[in-house]
Amino acid sequence: MNIKFNKLSKVDLREAWASESSDFTPWLSKEENINELGNTIGLDLTFENSEYNVGPYRADIICKDQVSDDIVLIENQLERTNHKHLGQILTYASGTKAKTIVWIASEFTDEHRATLDWLNNHTSESFNFFGIEIELLKIGESDIAPNFKLVSKPNDWSKDGSSYKPYNSQSSNSDRQIACKDYWQHTASMIKENKSFLKAQKPRAQHWYNVAVGKQGFKIAGTVKTKANTIGAEIYISDNKQAFKDLESQKREIEAELGLELSWEYLEGKKASRIAIYREDANLYDESRWNEYAEWHISTFERLHKVFSSRIKNLSFNILKEAA
Repeated sequence: MNIKFNKLSKVDLREAWASESSDFTPWLSKEENINELGNTIGLDLTFENSEYNVGPYRADIICKDQVSDDIVLIENQLERTNHKHLGQILTYASGTKAKTIVWIASEFTDEHRATLDWLNNHTSESFNFFGIEIELLKIGESDIAPNFKLVSKPNDWSKDGSSYKPYNSQSSNSDRQIACKDYWQHTASMIKENKSFLKAQKPRAQHWYNVAVGKQGFKIAGTVKTKANTIGAEIYISDNKQAFKDLESQKREIEAELGLELSWEYLEGKKASRIAIYREDANLYDESRWNEYAEWHISTFERLHKVFSSRIKNLSFNILKEAA
């Protein structure tokens, strides 16, 4: 075979984006580019705002994590990292109450990469810091292509030390939280091993685990109730009673398509609603059954996503905007 090779080369970022605020931020704000950044860090992002006022300052980009509904702060820098921008990301994170902070730069110094690693290791696990290097590449005289390089990310292991074992029904609240996190980590590993299409949150020490369903304000959630020995899976609707009613009007078709009878929970007096299915006789402290529980969760997540995703996306604009 006569194969012709060419040289891969880097292009100066300023050739594409002369200004961070006027050129790079608008480019990154576009849906396809936010999606690519989300793929790099493993989050399903929705753009919310750019040049967002934080007191006398302005944060570059604000997004939301579709799975958790947490605020995601993105700070851009078309140059080598410096202390000024490090201070800015901490100021903006505080002002926006962001749970995930993404710092993008042309190059990270060892000191700033180490600082993000330190923050990931010494802050609450609800906070996540990412360092991303942006580069432009081309082959020969081809068009230039942007590339996101992940140089710092949260530690996937528990920030408060190794898990406490064995688990048992007399465990303290702290021990139960650790058992929950370990189970969700087990589930996340099986999602990855099964090459499932599901986009799920980073496992945390809580009794629920969120999976994206494709629309902000809606999510699939797995639950575990250690006292009741019950696990569940649900469509969780954050703040939209009319959307719940619209879906409930399709109850017969939905349950027939799922082949399951669901619990339709309007939750009177609360902003949220849920559409759930539960499985009893599920003892979280029996690790020998975790594969069984995780397989049930994953299978049920996938069935709920298949049946509800398009219906949720097709809800009318007025319904989605109506307050509870």
